[in-house]
Amino acid sequence: MKEASFYKKLDGNDVQCVLCPHTCRIPNQKTGICGVRKNIDGVLYSLVYGKAVAEHADPIEKKPLFNFYPGSRSYSVSTVGCNFSCLHCQNAEISQAPRDGNVIMGSDRTPEEIVDTALAAGCSSISYTYTEPTIYFEYAYETARLASQQGIRNVFVSNGYINREPLEQISPYLDAANIDLKGFSEKFYTTVCKAKLQPVLESIYAYRKLGIWIEITTLLIPDFNDSPDELRQIASFIAAVGNDVPWHVTAFYPTYRLLDKPRTPVQTLLTARRIGLEAGLRYVYTGNVPGAEGENTYCYSCGNVLIKRVGFSIVENRTADGVCPACKTPVDGSGI
Repeated sequence: MKEASFYKKLDGNDVQCVLCPHTCRIPNQKTGICGVRKNIDGVLYSLVYGKAVAEHADPIEKKPLFNFYPGSRSYSVSTVGCNFSCLHCQNAEISQAPRDGNVIMGSDRTPEEIVDTALAAGCSSISYTYTEPTIYFEYAYETARLASQQGIRNVFVSNGYINREPLEQISPYLDAANIDLKGFSEKFYTTVCKAKLQPVLESIYAYRKLGIWIEITTLLIPDFNDSPDELRQIASFIAAVGNDVPWHVTAFYPTYRLLDKPRTPVQTLLTARRIGLEAGLRYVYTGNVPGAEGENTYCYSCGNVLIKRVGFSIVENRTADGVCPACKTPVDGSGI
């Protein structure tokens, strides 16, 4: 265990965690909502520091990040736990393990070992992913700091539920993030995710202001968050953040506690893509349906295909020196 960052001591041995917007008040011998930050006699500890539950070298496109060093490999790492309780969680076995009563803590892996393994695997970045990196902040922070010293970039794949101060602390070492904007109504967030929408919106702006490259993902669930009106609201919000911010609209499949909904029709993804482009977004990608329109990166100026993809694989990269070879318009992103 390691003493946690970002908490306050209260009366009677209670503590208040201020890492994420839940700001849990935690009695002695209890954990916060995430299940991995425990109050022991008035001191808050991270139960998952150095406890990696999943590790894998992935294409950066799998995060998904399409405009951040496309074609590179990212070493993915996570611990158990999450500060959301999404009904449709695709990694519930590990993200919801503490909450569901499953005793899975992971293997002992120091930040130095994670960095060394990423280097040995030829990865250009480390992605803190699969579960929510905010809840293992101390582990991610120390790993990211060491990785930066070795020239390795760092990526959060996040639900965006983090307070400003911890985000500012890690920002010098955080190069990119894919943030889930799961819907655009408080009802969706409270009923499906057990969280609130507004802190996520504020976090997205904060990432942007801190100079961290961001891409946004929305998993479209039939009858939950896929109406044209809600899609227009999401697209308009992203455009206000920056029309160079890529938006990934991805297909839902039944999982965890949301098994009674069908897979997302391809047409819904195409409608969302059209809405995003009409809102002025330069890059709108479709995901979880290999071969569908929207996997490629196009020049927003002339429409030329810049990067051709199938699934998470790049078939052809036609960019040259970060510009469109046809019209010389710069391509937004890092390492294009």
